Amino acid sequence: MAVAAAGETPPLQANYVFGRAWPDLNEGLSYTDTFRGADAETTASLINFYSENYKSSAPLPGWIHRIRNGQITVDGQVVTDPDMILREGSKLVYHRLAWKEPFAPHLLQVLYEDDDMVALNKPSGLQVLPKGIFQQRTVLAQLQWKEWKMPPSSCSKRKNVQLHPVPVHRLGRGTSGLLLCAKTKLAKVQLASYFAEGAANAEKKRDGTEVGKERKISKFYRALVTGILEHDGDVVTQPIGLVHYPGVAEGLYVACSSGKPAMSKVCVLERLAHQNQTLVQVEIHSGRPHQIRIHLAYIGHPLVDDPLYCIGGQPKFHDLESTSTDISFAYDGGYERPLQPVPGDCGYHLHAHWLVLSHPTTNKMLKITAPLPHILQTREERCDPQVDT
Repeated sequence: MAVAAAGETPPLQANYVFGRAWPDLNEGLSYTDTFRGADAETTASLINFYSENYKSSAPLPGWIHRIRNGQITVDGQVVTDPDMILREGSKLVYHRLAWKEPFAPHLLQVLYEDDDMVALNKPSGLQVLPKGIFQQRTVLAQLQWKEWKMPPSSCSKRKNVQLHPVPVHRLGRGTSGLLLCAKTKLAKVQLASYFAEGAANAEKKRDGTEVGKERKISKFYRALVTGILEHDGDVVTQPIGLVHYPGVAEGLYVACSSGKPAMSKVCVLERLAHQNQTLVQVEIHSGRPHQIRIHLAYIGHPLVDDPLYCIGGQPKFHDLESTSTDISFAYDGGYERPLQPVPGDCGYHLHAHWLVLSHPTTNKMLKITAPLPHILQTREERCDPQVDT
């Protein structure tokens, strides 16, 4: 639900659900490159170009398989000879075959909508933007497929209107709850600046003191963690950085002293002694990837059923080199899915519950709340339907 500021134009129809069922197969992908001979350290053959530049995509045998399968074109012509010598300026295109993406929910609830922005309630299991194995089954695809009510053609904002709303921040695939999307270019820039400002403030205020009195956005999450927190409140300022991790090409975010500043304020809502669990609210002043999962694990209380992070904010899988030289590949030549947990794995209980923000064009304060899953409600919230969840 959303609460508009006094005197503000009421939002468009909200609290409705939309979504189109996913096709069985996605449309595949095409990746384009231009060959520059000066950049080549070895013989300028087709197989050397792909196996050296895109090691994270497939092992050498996998790239040979893709070439012989006719998935590479050079200057518009299919090439099946891995040893073909490339010419300066040649245009190369790798055509990734269509595939069936893993299950993902497709329905999205609209919590708030006006001419500038949309607030969605994202279900757990749905990725926000295309990445990895999920290229179609994303929030972005559903936003693109829907017909949206945009400002009328006579409106001065029309020239700033995008073809469809776009997310201005991310939530982990396993995280549910509030996701803000911008309808106009101006709103996109403004909302993105709010999130960037929070990260900058976290860097300036690593001692846990109040971060500014004029914050443009405040975000609050609900989480279920393992163990019983001793103190009613805590401020976590542990930096978050990247480490090598098999199956994640760009690396894995973990608690890391050399990482970027991050700040999370943790507040105990309910201690569940019989389950040895604690229900907490977390306010984040920065938005590092997997920040809440890492920070709660860092202080000794990982999220219940988190498949990846353990105490200390590190991955549960410790033998980081055991699969790095595995040359097995899947039907399309790419690597098989790693056996160890990866960031997109679900199962944990984390929900973007509510936020307060300055509207990107009116500057009036607005509060938006996403309904809580039953498991993340306190006893009072479960017993009293009047309590705002």
